[in-house]
Amino acid sequence: MGEKLSENIEEYLEVLYTYRNKNTYVSTTKISKSLGIAPGSVTGMLKKLDSQGYISHEPYKGAILTDKGLTIAKKIKRKHRILESFLLNVLNITDKNIHNEACKMEHSLSDEAERAMCLILEHPDICPDDKIIPACDFNFSNCEECQTNEEVNEIGVRGHDLIPISQLLEGDKGEVRFIRGDSSILPKLISLGVAIGTKIHLENEIDGKEPIKIKANDNKIEISKELSNNVFIKVDE
Repeated sequence: MGEKLSENIEEYLEVLYTYRNKNTYVSTTKISKSLGIAPGSVTGMLKKLDSQGYISHEPYKGAILTDKGLTIAKKIKRKHRILESFLLNVLNITDKNIHNEACKMEHSLSDEAERAMCLILEHPDICPDDKIIPACDFNFSNCEECQTNEEVNEIGVRGHDLIPISQLLEGDKGEVRFIRGDSSILPKLISLGVAIGTKIHLENEIDGKEPIKIKANDNKIEISKELSNNVFIKVDE
């Protein structure tokens, strides 16, 4: 599923995903420090990635992912965090080694293997570093649909980015398109008035405290951090 890129290009896109924020360019200096590569070499690669449509690069501002680049970067970041969880929780690899091991494996991990790991781990929402695992790009509305579909190559992919409620920015509006987790999570959300198709509006900036306050179909509700990590929104443009 998707094109095969060099590990070098994927690393650049992954760094941009790590530092991404809405309409914010990542500086060449920050990319250089993250990758341990000289600024001049970074600038040359950014120009190349811009010409190929993966990023938008502006001198003295830095770079930002395009939709094309975001799709690839998010997939790599998801595989990395799934791998970290698998290495720690299934293979019992030492905590200090899992990041480097995941970095080596993420570029060659197939979509089928990623999906199998996710199912074994029972749809994890955070990696061992407590960072949110992005939603898969399979065209499911919930994880139970994934469990009943056997052939990964027969599953369509979404044509849009999804963001968990916990990572929305102040003023963001959108619609619930995917809910991660098993059947135990759905009744909790239904009791709050949240389901596929629900309109979500984050009126105030998330301050790190629980619960998170949102509007769901114009009704003001409070949602826990755990639930907010697993409800994914297609944000209105």
